Amino acid sequence: MPVEHSQPILSVKGVSKRFGGLMAVSEVGFDVAKGEILAIIGPNGAGKTTLFGLISGFIRPDMGSVRLKGHEIVGMAPHKIVRMGLTRSFQIVQVFADMTVLEAVTAAALVRKPMREAVRKAEEVLERIGLSAIRNESPASLSLQDKKMLEVAKCVATDPELILLDEVMAGLTLAEAELPLAIIRDLRDSGITFVMVEHVMPIVMKTADRLLVLNFGQKIADAPPAEILSNQAVRDAYFGEEMPHA
Repeated sequence: MPVEHSQPILSVKGVSKRFGGLMAVSEVGFDVAKGEILAIIGPNGAGKTTLFGLISGFIRPDMGSVRLKGHEIVGMAPHKIVRMGLTRSFQIVQVFADMTVLEAVTAAALVRKPMREAVRKAEEVLERIGLSAIRNESPASLSLQDKKMLEVAKCVATDPELILLDEVMAGLTLAEAELPLAIIRDLRDSGITFVMVEHVMPIVMKTADRLLVLNFGQKIADAPPAEILSNQAVRDAYFGEEMPHA
């Protein structure tokens, strides 16, 4: 699906957040076009997950603006932001141990649909993501790969236009990461936009349309993957001597 170059689906302007003496995010701004896959990278502690919290309503910024489809969402509750079309996964996999896989995805769908429609949506999503065979199992019993795919399924069940994926491939081998990668590409082709925080650089370099690099809470680069590879500031802050290959 081609990237649309009209009004951005997400526009972040001058967002900052301080925790005590730590400036976790400092005046970060960027736009995301509809149909784009943007990857946010940077060293541990760079502010990536905090930025996701600021965008999705889990953390309120000290200053700055976050606009979704042209509407300001700073100060809105996370569930209301989900209903506007933006949802997120979490770096630490969230499972409902007392539910089945189907029930967990149904719970996500309930944010926008009544029960009967939510169940139908959950069944459709599990079929699409490839989890139908384990629909009646407990999420706690799943493999790491299936837990990661369940996180994606819960996001998709909310009928999003934009998904924030927080290290959905962390802990997976490169071979295992190919499955979520294929699902992400398929979902993008169906009209969903993605912003990813990810450390699996071989996957990032061949998946993302654009990379935004954070270091100590500040944006130090925002460019296509090929340009990021040649950026000396990025090399010094993140890649060091080991450069990834696209």
